[in-house]
Amino acid sequence: MGKKNAYSEEVKMAVIEMKLSGEYSNREIMDKFGITNVTQVKRWMQWYREGQKYRLAQGIGKQYSYGKGPEELSDMEKLKRENEYLKAQLEILKKVPRNREELVPEAVVTLVEKLKEKYSVTFLCRCLGIPKSTYYRWRNQGPKGKTELEIQITEICKRHKFLIGHRTVKAWLLRDYKRKVNRNTVQRIMQKYNLQCQVKPKRKNNIAGEIKIVVPNHLNRNFTSSKPNEKWVTDITYLPFGQSMLYLSTIMDLFNNEIIAYRISTSQDVSLVVNTLKDAVEGRDTSGLILHSDQGAQYTSHSFQRIAKEKGITTSMSRKGNCLDNAVIESFHSTIKSEEFYSQGREFLTNSIVIERVEKFINHYNQTRLQAKLNYLSPIEFREQAA
Repeated sequence: MGKKNAYSEEVKMAVIEMKLSGEYSNREIMDKFGITNVTQVKRWMQWYREGQKYRLAQGIGKQYSYGKGPEELSDMEKLKRENEYLKAQLEILKKVPRNREELVPEAVVTLVEKLKEKYSVTFLCRCLGIPKSTYYRWRNQGPKGKTELEIQITEICKRHKFLIGHRTVKAWLLRDYKRKVNRNTVQRIMQKYNLQCQVKPKRKNNIAGEIKIVVPNHLNRNFTSSKPNEKWVTDITYLPFGQSMLYLSTIMDLFNNEIIAYRISTSQDVSLVVNTLKDAVEGRDTSGLILHSDQGAQYTSHSFQRIAKEKGITTSMSRKGNCLDNAVIESFHSTIKSEEFYSQGREFLTNSIVIERVEKFINHYNQTRLQAKLNYLSPIEFREQAA
């Protein structure tokens, strides 16, 4: 029996990177590194996709299963490997529609097809809690069996992150497909495929020493406005993509959906929302303005409410735990994270890169992103045309 070739961890990672780039064939990679058997390449890719990168560092001989490496591994190395495995699982589960007790087959197939170049089908199915045979059955079945209307409703719900109700779906059917459908029919189909709107509970944030001031919902989901500085909405969202957690606070004018102020911070304290509000009111007439938020501790604080009152602003708050009461700004935050982070590579991002991406997106959103609500103008174009 011939002597087995040994390859360093660096060579194995270089092979994986070339495979992931999609620019090299197996033969080109094997010739470059002197690899004699394509099985080696496939095995390394399998380990990488299944979150078992620690196996790339093991030499020739017995390959240890996850969590049971050689005894000489330090506790720190074991924790590092476990962390890599859990990070891979977290990345996959983040892409699953939130608050979904039952995964829609089309969503599972789409997710697995999107990630199977990076992770194995076995690993993906394990994270999603479904047998691999079920995935292949769903994939081979395709969308057949659904009516055209059912397919259209499913697409609309997926596009809007399962955050709209049957009345809104009915409106999108008319807008996108020129179909007039009874809302009871839409509701029945949404129930059949478990597409009903889910209310997202807000995380509780209690700030010691702050007086809690809760006000009624004056907006009542009326997200239309006839003039600038009549209705604003605001919220905070998490940006868990850099070296540490960042928080984005934004204020949007419902007249043209323009982001008129935003701040990014490493902490979601009262000063974050107060400074965002100060930026927004600068140079604007805010007398009689309604400013809507959730019941987060930052917005119920005396500091925030005092500044709003001084500027002639009437504050308004969502019902507790109901994100749809502030759906427009929630949707914006979902869009920015989806387009700038979830759909792109997120490895090795620094905080400065995260901030740069957010600033670039908001600039594009305000100046050049067309919106149907604004007669296919950007927010700034719509405001200037209305002036």
